[in-house]
Amino acid sequence: MYFYYIIAAIIIGIDQLTKWLVVKNMELGENIPIIENFLYITSHRNRGAAWGILQGQMWFFYLITTVVIIGIIYYIQKHTNGSKLMGIALGLMLGGAIGNFIDRLFRKEVVDFINTYIFTYDFPIFNVADSALCVGVVLLFIYMLFIEGKKEKEKA
Repeated sequence: MYFYYIIAAIIIGIDQLTKWLVVKNMELGENIPIIENFLYITSHRNRGAAWGILQGQMWFFYLITTVVIIGIIYYIQKHTNGSKLMGIALGLMLGGAIGNFIDRLFRKEVVDFINTYIFTYDFPIFNVADSALCVGVVLLFIYMLFIEGKKEKEKA
């Protein structure tokens, strides 16, 4: 069980380190090409949620994120016995939630910097915490669909 908290701590550490590097070494809006027409490091700030929705609603984010973090910890404590996939998913989600929460709490905005172009679509700029959250949600979905769903079919 502690392994899942270690995953969260690693995500938080990488997330905060990369954000610190961007803040300290780049001007807001500065763009560094990594792979031309595909991947850039772009210094960006977001005062909202995904894709910039709910701009400036910090108290809402504090409340929601606190509830989410408590819920994830509860699920790690009560429901990860025997399921590494679920535990890893929740560890990634916990690290991502806390990583962005730290930004909102201390910076009053989230530092984003990973800028990708998928074909010609300029995907919204994101960060390590966002990535961990998304991967965690996908893994949790896979767990629920294929593993938990299979258990339910076997019971029936």
